Amino acid sequence: MTSSTEHVHDLVGIGFGPSNLALAIALKEQGDALDAVFLEKQPRFGWHRGMLIEGTTMQVSFLKDLATMRNPASRFSFLSYLQDRGRLADFINHKTMFPSRVEFHDYLEWAAAAFSDQVEYGAEVVAVRPVFDGERVELCEVVARNAAGDLITRRCRHLVIATGLEPVLPASITPGGRVWHSGELLHRLPELDDPKRLIVLGAGQSAAEVADHLHQTFPGAEVCAVFAKYGYTPADDSPFANRVFDPDAVNRFYTAPDDVKRMLLGYHASTNYSVVDLELIEELYRRAYQEKVRGVERLKIFNLSRLRDLAARRGGVRVEIEDLPTGDRTTLEADVLVCATGYRSRDPLTLLGELAEHCTRLPGGSPAVDRDYRIVTAPNVRCGIYVQGATEPTHGLSSTLLSNTAIRAGEITRSLLHADLATASRR
Repeated sequence: MTSSTEHVHDLVGIGFGPSNLALAIALKEQGDALDAVFLEKQPRFGWHRGMLIEGTTMQVSFLKDLATMRNPASRFSFLSYLQDRGRLADFINHKTMFPSRVEFHDYLEWAAAAFSDQVEYGAEVVAVRPVFDGERVELCEVVARNAAGDLITRRCRHLVIATGLEPVLPASITPGGRVWHSGELLHRLPELDDPKRLIVLGAGQSAAEVADHLHQTFPGAEVCAVFAKYGYTPADDSPFANRVFDPDAVNRFYTAPDDVKRMLLGYHASTNYSVVDLELIEELYRRAYQEKVRGVERLKIFNLSRLRDLAARRGGVRVEIEDLPTGDRTTLEADVLVCATGYRSRDPLTLLGELAEHCTRLPGGSPAVDRDYRIVTAPNVRCGIYVQGATEPTHGLSSTLLSNTAIRAGEITRSLLHADLATASRR
């Protein structure tokens, strides 16, 4: 069954995570000048729910919320949330710039609740089609499957794609009953009953958090951390390095030559990729050392190592770990393998079907994107196609992070309003 409507929205947003939520806020603060609807495949708002580990904190300041960097007076700021929840004074007394991940998720849910009439949850986009007027593509038609299994169609003058990140597993590993990506952690832990050994693959923040959480949650289990580095690498969150996430850094990166872009991404990967907060590194080391002192080692670090073989067994897995310097191999049987092996941006053009043929790609395959986050299209495409999150090659390291979410939402809003005026003048 398909339901369709001839109503044309000014904007359809695909996905309703923090990026499109920030966009909804920016549009509202412009007086709801555009008719916008958002389609979200999750049944309710959620942001990395599987990693909302108790005690973990955000790695960015609360001031880099959904609105403050764009509008410090916004009623959707984190401070406004605290005031509404009756915790503003308590948070100030907490003396931190980094709220817990659980609290920040509550803030996001609080903000999202204000837009329940604009979001269709349980609606998974399955196709985007161009709507032609002669040779010109004037509109987009977005088809989604709702929770009842029916197809719904929404037409729009502009499209904003914000589908987030997808989990990455090594090519040799297939997820299964006892092989998980770290993003599933809290959803899958109830499946474990008195585990004896747990293996965590990866060297980044998520890997360290998972190892820490498993070690504390299961005091009778051995936790084996496996990674190719010598040790966990501290994240570079020093003040000068953090400037790479400033709004002005996006401008400088965008206009830089391609070789400079590549250089900057290489230089500052340590601010975001395969790195861990120093405080957590020190805590894990302290714990491992104390276990050596006591003679009972539950936290085992297999550094300079890689997974060479993986096989399912009854109620668990069997893995073979290779020591890289020597080539020696160790076989372990475990209750579960957790792959904290990161995420990557989804290719926004895969949703566009025929419309993707009208979009320009860079030599590396990623979409060509203008400074205002609008995908470069053929001249006959009048509808705007914007993307949030998948723009690291063009806009820099902050593209998939919260740091510039509020600013980016404001820039897209201005572009949409300008484009809407141009469209109105043609009607």
